[in-house]
Amino acid sequence: MPSSLFASVVFLKIQDFARRSATEQARLRAQLQAVVAVTAAEIPPAGRVMLDSADGAAIVVLDDPRAALRLAERALTATAAGLPLSAGLNHGALQLAGRKGGEGMTGDGIAVAASVAAFAPAARLLASRAFRNALAEFSPGLESLLAPAGTFNDPGLRAHELFKPDEKAPARRSLRYTAAAIVVAVALVGGGITLRNSNGNQQPFVDAMMAKYPYWKALVQRVSY
Repeated sequence: MPSSLFASVVFLKIQDFARRSATEQARLRAQLQAVVAVTAAEIPPAGRVMLDSADGAAIVVLDDPRAALRLAERALTATAAGLPLSAGLNHGALQLAGRKGGEGMTGDGIAVAASVAAFAPAARLLASRAFRNALAEFSPGLESLLAPAGTFNDPGLRAHELFKPDEKAPARRSLRYTAAAIVVAVALVGGGITLRNSNGNQQPFVDAMMAKYPYWKALVQRVSY
């Protein structure tokens, strides 16, 4: 791993951690460790770095912003079991800390993720503009999962343009899938597609559809997420 890099950071913050008793802090930390272990399991060990913080945990996801978003969303489901979490997502610069990186990672990428998590209400996540841009670069269209949430100023008066999950995005994706299915049905009924045999082998159905209805191919690509 290089000594400096850009990566996505999920910061999971335990709400009001400093105000809790030592016993409760220990209990919540143990619960958070279990949640992180489960939710991060889908990311290969080589693709993530787990870090502790004073009031939560930070997970650095090296190559996949979408996996970082899924991790945060899954971790927040633990609030239903009484773990008071909020989540902040950022994409930014990181450096290995300590001799040969043996003490973890530091950098603005983590600091901003922590600030973003501090703005998020309990059981909610917020993401920075940099993280939304990383989603768009990773897979154009994914950024539509995040809608504007406003601009917030941290204690150092640094302004952060933040985004929240777009609650209407799943419905829009479902509508696009339905629209694609209707197009296919109309094409089948109205088009009268005939698959021709060549040397005794039937042309694959999908290939025929794509060839005769190129606009369907474009639509499938648009709704493939």
